[in-house]
Formats: sequence, structure tokens, C-alpha cells
Amino acid sequence: MDYKAFMIKYAEIGTKGKNRYKFEDVLVGRIKEHLEPYGDFAIRKDYGRIYLEAQSDYDYEDVVNELKKVFGIIGICPIVVEDNTDFEAIKAKSIEYMGERYGNKSLSFKVYARRSDKSYPMQSMEINSEIGHYLLEEYSEYRVDVHSPEVLLTIEIRDKVYIYSEIIRGAGGLPVGTNGKAMLLLSGGIDSPVAGYMISKRGVELEAVYFNAPPYTSERAKQKVIDLARIVSGYSGEIKLHIVNFTDIQLAIYEKCPHDELTIIMRRYMMKIAQHLAKENDCKALITGESIGQVASQTMESLYCTNEVCNMPVFRPCIGMDKQDIIDISEKIDTYETSILPYEDYCTIFVAKHPVTKPRLDIIKRSEEKLADVIDELVKTAIETVEVEKVSFR
Repeated sequence: MDYKAFMIKYAEIGTKGKNRYKFEDVLVGRIKEHLEPYGDFAIRKDYGRIYLEAQSDYDYEDVVNELKKVFGIIGICPIVVEDNTDFEAIKAKSIEYMGERYGNKSLSFKVYARRSDKSYPMQSMEINSEIGHYLLEEYSEYRVDVHSPEVLLTIEIRDKVYIYSEIIRGAGGLPVGTNGKAMLLLSGGIDSPVAGYMISKRGVELEAVYFNAPPYTSERAKQKVIDLARIVSGYSGEIKLHIVNFTDIQLAIYEKCPHDELTIIMRRYMMKIAQHLAKENDCKALITGESIGQVASQTMESLYCTNEVCNMPVFRPCIGMDKQDIIDISEKIDTYETSILPYEDYCTIFVAKHPVTKPRLDIIKRSEEKLADVIDELVKTAIETVEVEKVSFR
């Protein structure tokens, strides 16, 4: 069918009480942002629903795929609209819709009518019965099944009549921008893009920081991270990516600290720098892709030592997930193939052969004292020379 309109359903926004309109307004803004390249759409709100009406030609698949990336949407319904709420008009439009959508082929169906105006002269059950009767008369191959129908014909009677039989699943969550902003520690691996996606799904706007180590990491590794940020931005909106030159800090740690503690001490300085950038950019939390026990730097003891340098919340949405769970999400959001490209990042350079798995905080701090004569200046230089790149799905 040639659909000219969509009904957008949301779920969690409906629990926001008097603040619902704020969430709806942000969602409408996100929908406009995503659909801008795909055509001209009139967007309006009604209680519990958002309607899109095409004002120009558009590609159906492109628009649906883009709407499926908008957090806050739970259902996308291609609809036909009837301006006349008279029952005869509803009957005619329902018969026309079913004929165009399914033809006279064998199928089971059920009619489900809803009236926002309870003063409408017919009750919902009466509408269901009458429309069902006329459909059976019109299409001889149809049969009614009220329990498990193949087609659920939904008729919503509001200021207009909206008819649909398909609900395309949306991304769910909350619209980006309704829950503040956080700084994602983004590497070239599988986990951190997934972590960013998951926190963004809760309405959090993203910035990101990448720790680059030239010449030990290549331009291809850096580009890989930019590409991952661009894919995630398809869901989160534009991401401001902070690229930190971490080489001198890594070399100092490598030269002065015990090699089995390298990863933990490096992670602590990454967290310190990430937190500094977060505060400078009005972010209220950090995000990492850590999962308990996945690698030596993610044991409970290691996470305790890493977290100790932070005084803002650190969100770890992957923390209790198996690796396969994380891979499944990365495949769903299309970051997996980019993440597994064989370009080295800071996680694979300066890695100890036998890293400590149960570090003690007092020993780690004692080792860091060996950096006292150089580390403050190195951190200051790294922050002052940050390269910023705005990354967008456009």
C-alpha cells in the first residue's frame, strides 16, 4: 500500500504525568531530526499518540528504518486516515483498506475499535461486530478469529479515524535529551559502543572520549573509533568526540611502574582525564563498556581500583552481561563488523604478559608515586591538546 501517514506509539513517556508534554516535545524534535533528509512530514501530537503525515514523496523503507532508531518510540503504525467519523465512512474505508492491504485471500481477522470520545453513537463492541460482518460479506475467504487472528484490524476513532493492522516495533526507551548528558569512554572494541547505545536509550545525550597513542596506534585505529561513534550517533544524535593523545602518559607509566600494574594505572588516568572532560562539558556521568571478569582490568578488585579516582557516577550497562549478549546487541545496532576490524587501540598496546587480577589500592597508589615528577604536566598537556570532532549520522 501507498501509506501517507504513520501513527507513533510510546509507552514509558505515558507514565510521566504532568511532565509528559516535555518528553513528547523532545520526541517530536528527535523525529524531525531523523526524518529531515527523507521528505517533508507534518507532525502533530494527540493524547498518547504522535501522527506523521507525508507532505511530499518519500521512501517507505528508509522512513521506517529511521523511525526504528528513535528512542522513545515503541510502535510505528502505517495508517490510513478518514476525516469523516460517520460510521458509513468508517465501514467504507475499512473495506477499502483490507482489500488493498490483503485482497480476498484466506486469512483470519479480528476488528478492534477504540473511541476516544465515549459519546460516539456506537459502542466499540458494536463497531467491531458491524465492521466484521461487512468484511465477511465483502471478502469470502476471510474468517473471524477473536483469539489468535492473523490480522488485527484496529480502528481508532478520535477527531479523525485512524485504521491500521501493523505495528512495527520501535527502539523503546526515552527520547535522547530528557535525562542529561554523559561522557562515553569509547574504544575500538565491541563493548563500549554497546554501552553508549544502552545509556542513550535511557534518554541520555552522549559525548565521547577516545585515548589515542600515536605512533603505537595508527590513523586507521582512530578512524575506526570515529566510524563507531558515527554508527552510535544514528541512535543518539550528534556526538562530540574528544580525542586525547595518551602516548606520553602511557610511556611514563611503562617506564616507571610495575608492568603487571600497567593496565590498572593506565585505566585510572584515563578515568581521571575523562572525568575532567566530562565536567568541562556539563556531563553528569561517565560510561564504560566494562563487564565483570571479562578481562584482568575488569575483575571486582580492578574495578574498585579504577573507580576510586572518580567522584561522579560511572555507568556500566554491560557489567552483568556475557560476551555473547554484548555481541548480539552490537550486531543489532551494526557496530560489530566495525568493532572487529584488526586495528590496534589503547587496549592492545602496552599490555602486560601477566597483568595483576586482584590489585590492591594501596599498592597501586604507591606505584603511582613514582610518576609524581612528571604526571601532572603530562596530564595537563594531554587535556590542552585534545582534538574535538563532531560526529553525526548525517
